[in-house]
Amino acid sequence: MTTTEPLHTTGQRVSHLDEVRHPLDPLTATEIERGRSILEAEGLLTEQSRFPSVMPIEPDKEFVRGFTEGGPLRRRIEYVVLETDTGVSTEYVVDLDAGVIASRDVVASGEFPYGQPAYLFEEYDRAMEIAKSSEEWQAAMRRRGLEDRIEDAFCSPLAPGYFGYEDEIGRRMIRSLTFLRDHPDDVAWAHPVEGLLVTIDLTTGKVVSVFDEGDVVTAATSGRYDDEHVGPARSTLKPIEITQPEGPSFAVDGSLVDWEGWQFRVGFNAREGLVLNQLSFLDGEERRPIMYRGSVPEMIVPYGDTSRNRYWISYFDAGEYYLGKSANSLALGCDCLGVIHYFDGMSHDDHGHAMRVPQAVCMHEEDASILYKHTEFGYGTDVRRQRRLVISYIATVGNYDYGFYWHLYLDGTIEVEAKATGLVFNGSGVPGATEAHRLEIAPGLFAPVHQHIFCARLDMEVDGPDNYVDRSEVRRIPMGEQNPYGNAFTWARERIETEGGFDDDRSVRRTWHIGSNARRNAIGKSTEYELLGEGWPTLLADPESSVYQRATFAAHNTWVTKYHEDERWPAGKYPNQHAGGAGLPAYVDDAESVDGGDIVVWHSFGPTHLPRPEDFPIMPVDIYRLQLKPYGFFDRNPALDVPDWATRGAGSCCSHSAERRYGRMPAE
Repeated sequence: MTTTEPLHTTGQRVSHLDEVRHPLDPLTATEIERGRSILEAEGLLTEQSRFPSVMPIEPDKEFVRGFTEGGPLRRRIEYVVLETDTGVSTEYVVDLDAGVIASRDVVASGEFPYGQPAYLFEEYDRAMEIAKSSEEWQAAMRRRGLEDRIEDAFCSPLAPGYFGYEDEIGRRMIRSLTFLRDHPDDVAWAHPVEGLLVTIDLTTGKVVSVFDEGDVVTAATSGRYDDEHVGPARSTLKPIEITQPEGPSFAVDGSLVDWEGWQFRVGFNAREGLVLNQLSFLDGEERRPIMYRGSVPEMIVPYGDTSRNRYWISYFDAGEYYLGKSANSLALGCDCLGVIHYFDGMSHDDHGHAMRVPQAVCMHEEDASILYKHTEFGYGTDVRRQRRLVISYIATVGNYDYGFYWHLYLDGTIEVEAKATGLVFNGSGVPGATEAHRLEIAPGLFAPVHQHIFCARLDMEVDGPDNYVDRSEVRRIPMGEQNPYGNAFTWARERIETEGGFDDDRSVRRTWHIGSNARRNAIGKSTEYELLGEGWPTLLADPESSVYQRATFAAHNTWVTKYHEDERWPAGKYPNQHAGGAGLPAYVDDAESVDGGDIVVWHSFGPTHLPRPEDFPIMPVDIYRLQLKPYGFFDRNPALDVPDWATRGAGSCCSHSAERRYGRMPAE
């Protein structure tokens, strides 16, 4: 169902996606409730049953490709049910078409290499209650002279990592750091209580240990960033209003979107958030597949601080907290600007009931500067405006906010962009001190060095499912017979024959060509898309460290794997408290051939963050991206038919005589 106003020239439309018409449509509230009722009818749920995960199981590709409207949909849901009194979790697959439980498996959380399902919302509050009721924690607060701050103190719930500690392995654990608030609505992240760490067993509801050390004074700098605390907003910035007098150029039919040759289906789930399915491009009269499925299914935020307070911090924001469950409801004019089409996101609450995220996904068109331009004397100037379709969502996980954006361009380029903002994670320290692993960003407030490494999963099908990947880079040529003048350089390609992880190298412009074995272009070459990364550092933790073992996907920029339907998670299905080795390192362990056939390309990207004063009290957005550019996919520039005016009535400003360009004005 789509809620709309009669003429979509300004404002917004919303697709609620409450009707299932295609096998890849997102789960609906009705489906989630129906699947849960099947579990309940079988007597499988108790008062202690909670649902860390409710996820769709997509049908196999051949079924989806052969689907015709009105045919069977093959809808299945996997429910992960946690019994909070025992800590035992069970995976149930419910076949909605048959109305039965298709399978059930106990999660081996108590066996090596362990691993726990994602956290529940209620566990965040429960962890704080357990920490604050601890006599040891209260004594630590009193020792610091903070007894009058106990009531409003905030004890953050944080995934504990894995270190093989006997009192933690196989148990559902969480750690908690303490922050002060001047009142319940205060921003706590600016007032960290240094040297106080609580470790909690969520199943027993007991504190396992309290680390209490040091006498560092808690930073008192205000972390508020609202108008009341920073002063009046500037009055010099004039408003920008974006309208499209004839409406947007895209068309929406359920989850299906068409825009300027592009076609795809919008997907959304509790773990990955936004998914783009069956991305294709209309080339003349032929619709050509490019990517079967694209998402950002994992990210890791490893901290480089060696203190007892923070050495363990390495958050898997998708696998431990679920990005889709953490998605924001987006607001017109704030999160998205222009003529907007929203899609609701469907997730679930702790009890397994459907939880709608209104306006979770935003879609709109943006002007994107120049598409192409040339001035030729005697011929004239031609310039066209670039435009892109933006499909995005934003998730808040603790102190950080992440925006995930898919950009589709008129020239066939695909861009995946991640934006990081929010509040930097801090500790207190001695004002003016120089530290090896933390930087002072405000008086007495020190932010640890850390990384944000996102992993995009690109299930490519460039002109069909028979693909390959080539590594391409430029090469210097020594002066000599092959380079007599010293100016020459060349390029080299190497076929990726077996699965593995590979590194970018910007010094030689290393890129990755994903091509078709089944199709040739006008010059007889395979049709391809080229993957270009930004070359940010890979995971900086030592290879022997726990975080490296658990987040090995981030140790390489690019991975190539053979497609298997159960290989979806870069760090494995249950990265929370997992000992490591799951996900991509396990997927490539059998070294299958990727020289042809159905392959998946994974790309890790994102910043190494050395915090600065300008990141306080709230961090301006940092942007990181990867690009997929057509490389011989088309026979020539596919955007030659873009009109020479940006909007109707603009005249011929984009095409004019070269005389003006070169200053040769005709005599009057």
